[in-house]
Amino acid sequence: MRADRGSRPARVLLDELAAEFLREPGVELGTMFRSPGLRMSGKIFAFLGHDDRLIVKLPRARAQEVVAAGTAREVTMGRRTMKEWVSFDFDDDDLDGTLAMWRDAAREAHDFVSGAA
Repeated sequence: MRADRGSRPARVLLDELAAEFLREPGVELGTMFRSPGLRMSGKIFAFLGHDDRLIVKLPRARAQEVVAAGTAREVTMGRRTMKEWVSFDFDDDDLDGTLAMWRDAAREAHDFVSGAA
């Protein structure tokens, strides 16, 4: 893991993911709720929450599955639970593990949004 502990580590992890995904056609950096994220053909599929959690868009059934397994949490905006959006923790003590988990989640989200899922 190459994260510089002097910067915001969660953002460093997102930047590493972005470097990987930006090599793919149609992927670009964007924002969601003033937070940095990745989009595919204009649709956000992953972004960094203000609490340093990676928030991704997954098919509803898959989102329910990862929440039930305790791997992710539901995302609530105001009083509304977002049915296809889930968040994955950031663990400052395990940056490599966090990056691997975020990479897998972002890949699923990318595939879902791009129609490859």
